[in-house]
Amino acid sequence: MDPAALPENRGRGRRPAEEVRADILKTVGTLLLSEGTADLTFERISRHAGVSKTTLYKWWPSKGALALDGYFHAVEERLAFPDTGDIRADLTHQLRSFGKLMTTSLGGRALLELIGQSQTDKDLALAFRQKYSSQRRRLAGERLQRAQNMSQIRADVDVQILVDQLWGAAYHRLLIPDEPVTDTFINGLVSNLFDGVGHRS
Repeated sequence: MDPAALPENRGRGRRPAEEVRADILKTVGTLLLSEGTADLTFERISRHAGVSKTTLYKWWPSKGALALDGYFHAVEERLAFPDTGDIRADLTHQLRSFGKLMTTSLGGRALLELIGQSQTDKDLALAFRQKYSSQRRRLAGERLQRAQNMSQIRADVDVQILVDQLWGAAYHRLLIPDEPVTDTFINGLVSNLFDGVGHRS
């Protein structure tokens, strides 16, 4: 990977905790998106971010927890929800961006590996909820809630169930790859949601 993409190693002098944490997360995110998890170790992160391994363990109990946190921060801006005022268009755009990231980057494949590992690792499962899935769910819910406030979604609809319908379907195809996650698939998901699947009279 390009070393220039990593934060500058500023040594182990006293730095504000927020700055240290930001450098760590940037380092982890950069490594994940370019290389995956194979060579992601606390030793390597410590060296590139200019922090001690003790500092890493103080904030993250495991490599998986740190990887999830770094991944979320790396993709947060890329997967931010646009708000053009058109919830259908915005959902389509966001889901397409999500699908592309998950299917074309090493970081996406690394996240799927971590999801698989979390099925038998309770600590990793907790970290997944705290560091990644709850944050992604919150962002999606906030955008859908704004659409609901604008009467683009019925007032009686539970927006968190909509999150499960849309992203749950995408994760299903990613984790059980019988069918690919494509733009056509995303378009179909959004169309089925807004147009319904029942016969029109």
